[in-house]
Amino acid sequence: MRRISPAGTYFVTFSTGQRRQLFTVDSYARLFLKILYTYEREGIYRLHAFVLMPEHVHLLVTPGPNVALEKVVQRIKGGYSRAFGLTFRPGEVWQRGFTDHRVRDAEDFGQHVRYIHQNPVKRGLVQQEDEYRWCSASAGFRLDTWPVHDPYSEDAAGSLAGANLRR
Repeated sequence: MRRISPAGTYFVTFSTGQRRQLFTVDSYARLFLKILYTYEREGIYRLHAFVLMPEHVHLLVTPGPNVALEKVVQRIKGGYSRAFGLTFRPGEVWQRGFTDHRVRDAEDFGQHVRYIHQNPVKRGLVQQEDEYRWCSASAGFRLDTWPVHDPYSEDAAGSLAGANLRR
């Protein structure tokens, strides 16, 4: 049984069921982004970076006040599963669980943004991070800044806080 994660900003990873390459289908990826931004607009979390790899997702998020990280992931995965079943076909979409890392400081934040944006390059899907359309490094995605003073974290923010680190 997972403990409830403490407040803060998190790097989160979760995978599709049987590592199916769902996000090679544009309509599946667009639906995921619709769900992702719906919950962000509702204030469930602040979205700092993301990438939809063919069979897994990486996010950098700060849960909203009084929202546990586990609830954030449950909303995203559950919301997408429901919408996917209604729009395309019912069935299991995700593997159980997720992995997370609590961001310690501005340097850690920047390293995770870079990791997310470089993931498609390292996999050989594109030459440059901004070429991958299902990544926040690509043009046109609105992201939340990491606040200079993160009210959900006891850690002091460093020199990169408040910046949208795109690369």
